[in-house]
Amino acid sequence: MTRFSVNLNKFALVRNARGANKPDLLAIARRCLSAGVHGITVHPRTDQRHVKYADVVDLDRLVRQYPGVELNVEGVIDETLLELAEKVRPAQYTLVPDAPDQLTSDHGWEVAGREEELRDAVTRLHRHGIRVSLFVDPDPRHAAAARAVGADRVELYTHSFAAAYGSAEQAAVTAAFRDTAVEARRVGLGVNAGHDLSLQNLETLLREVPPVLEVSIGHAFICECFDFGIEGAIARYLEIIDRCAGSGPDRV
Repeated sequence: MTRFSVNLNKFALVRNARGANKPDLLAIARRCLSAGVHGITVHPRTDQRHVKYADVVDLDRLVRQYPGVELNVEGVIDETLLELAEKVRPAQYTLVPDAPDQLTSDHGWEVAGREEELRDAVTRLHRHGIRVSLFVDPDPRHAAAARAVGADRVELYTHSFAAAYGSAEQAAVTAAFRDTAVEARRVGLGVNAGHDLSLQNLETLLREVPPVLEVSIGHAFICECFDFGIEGAIARYLEIIDRCAGSGPDRV
């Protein structure tokens, strides 16, 4: 069954806007965990404009109180962030290729030419028992490249899927994600997905793409909380995941 990981970045961004602790990120995380999410995702950037390094430490302590729940840290290859990961030892570190001033992740890794750098980061994280995922665009060649540098999973960058949802391009775009997921499984990688997924489009992705192990959802989730509340939005996501369990193409 797909695991649902809530990305808390935007809650932290709102908190930082006033320089205090409202909303309280740990309190939000507790509500999410109590409502049954399978994971917490954070993406600390080097300028700490939303999630701060200290938040990662605090959230790790909290998540460890909930058996079976995982902390997923997303981040660039950066010495401070890698040292933080070595200290915290999250279940998963998702390597992303963001520039320091990037508003949000907008592309996956082009592994060619970065093999040594990526392999070194993956090896370093593996030494501390951390599962490593590479953020990739929907192109089957990226799966083999991720495997070659030692990654355990790929996270499919789903912006193009969300943008095409409900349009004439949806079928063709979805096929690219399906082909990439199939290739990832063929070479022995797990498949995650994230970016612009929502209550509106998640069910289609899970039914059309071979088993997705984890989805991380943040921006849409906080928007949906305005309509349904934290617990209500989480309940709706979990209902979608339950409906899709065991369905879709090539399920195992």
